[in-house]
Amino acid sequence: MDLNTTTWASEFGECASASEALAIIVRAFACDTGTLHLVHADGLLHLAAIVGNFPPPVMDAIRTIPVGKGMAGLAAERRSPVTVCNLQSDSSGDVRPGARATGMEGAIAIPCFGGVDGREVVGVLGVANFAPREFSPSEHLALLACGRAVAARYSSPRG
Repeated sequence: MDLNTTTWASEFGECASASEALAIIVRAFACDTGTLHLVHADGLLHLAAIVGNFPPPVMDAIRTIPVGKGMAGLAAERRSPVTVCNLQSDSSGDVRPGARATGMEGAIAIPCFGGVDGREVVGVLGVANFAPREFSPSEHLALLACGRAVAARYSSPRG
């Protein structure tokens, strides 16, 4: 796997949408699905892009996510990656029961940093696999860089 985020960041600039950028990330990390949520003025995470198919109840649940709730909300709240090797058997308390309906196993949610000083959580990038998976420390760093690049391109200042 090529973890050259400089190449990806330049590709993001050529993408017509956040969905295209997310598709690049999903492919680069050999994942099956991905989501990008951006923080809006209401302080909630709003679904901005999705790669893969999710059951309707899951779609309803992930359209808007409060900070602190579920993997994406916890990644935003903790300002650090939230990862599980197997969503189906996780007992950490980080995974909401509805997440099991995705059929995913290995998953990670990464905060996207941006804003004026680059330290504000402006979104959350999530990728997952149908099989159990541990994301390596180098993958965490590369995904954080991808999240920063995506946030710079697709998030808008909150007022």
